[in-house]
Amino acid sequence: MTASPGLLRGLGDERLAVAIRQMHEHPSRSWTVAQLAKEAALSRSTFFERFTQALGMAPMAYLLAWRMALAKNLLHRKDGSVFEIAQRVGYSSASAFSVAFTRYTGLAPTRYSRE
Repeated sequence: MTASPGLLRGLGDERLAVAIRQMHEHPSRSWTVAQLAKEAALSRSTFFERFTQALGMAPMAYLLAWRMALAKNLLHRKDGSVFEIAQRVGYSSASAFSVAFTRYTGLAPTRYSRE
């Protein structure tokens, strides 16, 4: 029986696991599908298809979800300013991070950290 799409299925694929670990260890890096495919030693198209099938979402959608999960945790713990958190999760400006975070969660980062 094949596992449902998700992180465990992705980590079970040794090639994809390398790219997933890189995203987790270096969320602030400006990743591209091409760079992640290189980490996984796959062509860009093969990597994209395999990743999407295994995890149920495209690589950049997964990276966004990972960054937002980290940001939510950091904001909840009040572990740095919005700008510092933005940088830690891969955004070069607080405003770009705020727009992405608000679009993703429905709440601005400062409001999220208060609630």
